[in-house]
Amino acid sequence: MASADGERFDLIIRNGTLIDGTGAPRHQADLAITGGRIGAMGDLAKSSADRTLDASGRVVAPGFIDVHTHDDRVLLSDPAMTPKVSQGVTTVVVGNCGISLAPFTPHGRPIPPLDLLGDAGWYRFPTFGAFLDAVDRAPAAVNALFLVGHQTLRVGAMDSLERAATEGEIGFMRGQIDEAMRAGAVGFSTGLFYPPARHAPTDEVVALAEAVTPYGGLYATHLRDEGALLLDSVDEALTIGERAGLPVVLSHHKASGKANHGKVSLSLAKIDAAAKRQRVSLDVYPYNASSTVLLPGRLDDAPRILITWSEAIPEAAGRELGELAAEHGLTREDMAGRLLPAGAIYFAMAEADVQTVLRYPGAMIGSDGLPGGAKPHPRLWGTFPRVLGHYSRDLGLMPLEEAVHRMTGLSAKTFGLADRGVLRPGAAADIVIFDPATVLDLATFEAPETPARGIELVLVAGKPVWRNGGTTGERPGRALRRTRPI
Repeated sequence: MASADGERFDLIIRNGTLIDGTGAPRHQADLAITGGRIGAMGDLAKSSADRTLDASGRVVAPGFIDVHTHDDRVLLSDPAMTPKVSQGVTTVVVGNCGISLAPFTPHGRPIPPLDLLGDAGWYRFPTFGAFLDAVDRAPAAVNALFLVGHQTLRVGAMDSLERAATEGEIGFMRGQIDEAMRAGAVGFSTGLFYPPARHAPTDEVVALAEAVTPYGGLYATHLRDEGALLLDSVDEALTIGERAGLPVVLSHHKASGKANHGKVSLSLAKIDAAAKRQRVSLDVYPYNASSTVLLPGRLDDAPRILITWSEAIPEAAGRELGELAAEHGLTREDMAGRLLPAGAIYFAMAEADVQTVLRYPGAMIGSDGLPGGAKPHPRLWGTFPRVLGHYSRDLGLMPLEEAVHRMTGLSAKTFGLADRGVLRPGAAADIVIFDPATVLDLATFEAPETPARGIELVLVAGKPVWRNGGTTGERPGRALRRTRPI
């Protein structure tokens, strides 16, 4: 704890309860900011500042790191990033599930699930470096860290996706990965569950992942199967990481489908055993419903499905698929076919499983929010306050210090962010101030775009991006490039 008698700062936050992101117990202290960084922490009664803020009764914490997002396009199209800054998020990781905005310039409409990021007009970056440069030129309110996506690479490199990539196609994709890593990508992601990547064998993924290894990156994956083959899919992911020599991040860990409820206890045990020989992490969102594109072949596991958007029938947004099918005298599968292209929310998870994964000490928090659509999943707006309020404070699943650690210090360590995720002198002044007694998600499936309660001030590089219940217009975010091995 540092003092700074007589020094002058840009801002001093006085009398706050500091939760520093390491998991250490909270304590009361002042915190000073200067030049976009934390200048001092401790008793700063004898120091002065251009501005002071009394944070009595409030928690002062590192800005939250959303490790699983699909915000690639939104960084450019809606740089205020309101769904994120309203939750206290100051850094997002994009390019998850094998879907990245670059490197890709399509001929015609992007196929699902690439269309989750936007139409062909947004896929205009033939190289990864060009995408990062665009973010540099028009910064957003939050920082961003970037993964290069396997599905995007496959769609751009192959004339048929219903087979393994040839040696020449693998070589072409490895060249694109090499360019992305040199440009500053943090790693490589896959979504082997989705049609564009479903026919990629393990050997193809290993060959591509090995292009990341010289750069000290990581491998993040939406597993090939989160249902009946969950355990086999975890084994595959661990094998890919082990063979390529990369840390593994298992995305939005869950068990989907009633027949598979409870399997997360087995998968977490498998992950624990693997952690003794390799680096493996996971993230989770605090909801028992998932969301992605509407897939007519993926309906049986979810007794309830909500439509989030439909180009063919826009008024279907917010409606249940079963109700729509009954109105049209169709099966759910036929109705889904009529709605395409579309998005959906699948109620296929058990709340007990969600809580089991949330309790897991190594589980980072990621929203997996999908921007766009008339009725998005409420996780886009509510993930982080929901963990702080509902699961930590109200249900007591974890102490508040642990909840903050899973959103900050743990995430920063996993993704190699040296100067974020913790409160300490010299670290970037990415900070959230919230009321621990009232913080709570207010977004619902009926009203998903409702800002949370209790997030009072959010700073990125010392500049306010959320204050008094609204965005400020500041855009201090940066395209964060990998600067050291993970």
